[in-house]
Amino acid sequence: MASGDDSPIFEDDESPLYSLEKMTDLVAVWEVALSDGIHKIEFEHGTTSGKRVVYVDGKEEIRKEWMFKLVGKETFCVGAAKTKATINIDAISGFAYEYTLEINGKSLKKYMENRSKTTNTWVLHLDGEDLRVVLEKDTMDVWCNGKKMETAGEFVEDGTETHFSVGSHSCYIKAVSSGKRKEGIIHTLIVDNKEIPEISY
Repeated sequence: MASGDDSPIFEDDESPLYSLEKMTDLVAVWEVALSDGIHKIEFEHGTTSGKRVVYVDGKEEIRKEWMFKLVGKETFCVGAAKTKATINIDAISGFAYEYTLEINGKSLKKYMENRSKTTNTWVLHLDGEDLRVVLEKDTMDVWCNGKKMETAGEFVEDGTETHFSVGSHSCYIKAVSSGKRKEGIIHTLIVDNKEIPEISY
């Protein structure tokens, strides 16, 4: 490809039609927010060929051809923590199918509801880059754009601070009691002495 343009080159056996054909059996797409980022799960189900293909973030994880049983489940892992995910394939009527995603044995909806109780997420723009900071409240692990951060915790007068740095920026998550039993502990992200608002799903 000496011309330097970005036009695709197709060998004799691979016409443009072939590459379009690859995703025609796509039946479901989910976005799952985990501590290491938002992962896209795509599922192809060929009801005539019996094909099942699972993609995580565009990478093929499972491929099965010529499955005679069209219902069932496919289990795989997602993200840095190898979180267990299962796609359930159920027949609803005739040739109609329903596809549901479970994360760690819970429906995606239940998992996300539970996750909003066990994590805090902040999104910010720093040094020309979008950052997603996630605190796992049960372990106090801090993730930034998919990487688990080195942290140092310290007790302060009104609670605790978990310190870490992003590039040349000093950051910490402050944990203070709300004084209300229902609210519990309030976590606040401070970057360069500025409070960053939390996002909610």
